[in-house]
Amino acid sequence: MTRLNTNQIIALVLAALAVGYLAMAWQIRPFPLPRPIDSDMFPKVLGFTLLGLSLLLFLEKPKAQDIPEELDPEEQAAPLLLKPWSRVIVTTLAIVAYALLLVPVGFVLASVSLVFGLAWYYGYRRHGVNLATSLGVVLTLYLTMTRIMGVYLPTGLLPL
Repeated sequence: MTRLNTNQIIALVLAALAVGYLAMAWQIRPFPLPRPIDSDMFPKVLGFTLLGLSLLLFLEKPKAQDIPEELDPEEQAAPLLLKPWSRVIVTTLAIVAYALLLVPVGFVLASVSLVFGLAWYYGYRRHGVNLATSLGVVLTLYLTMTRIMGVYLPTGLLPL
């Protein structure tokens, strides 16, 4: 029996999450009036996308350069907040803070802060481009969800 590599283990965990998510998506009741896009379509598309990406990750063959032979001296000398496991923890904490601040601060401000802050933390230093991209993506999502799909997103501090 062959041993699973890290990507395959992660793919299996993501696939299990996708199956659970899809099971919950099928529990969503359809809207009583006929609509071209019902309330359950977006969660189902997300679930199938995650399932498909999990399959692709599982089937991906690791390359020799993806498996480090020994720890990089630069990585060992990096400050605590820039080490790989610290980055996972900081990103997780940022997402938890985002979830907690989403309603009081609002979707736009919380999302722009998350995207801009994580891009800055991961080393992107062109702050004007970062801010413009963050605002563009978040406002496009916000307007699409609220104006086209009729989804309520919290406005928070901004009078949108």
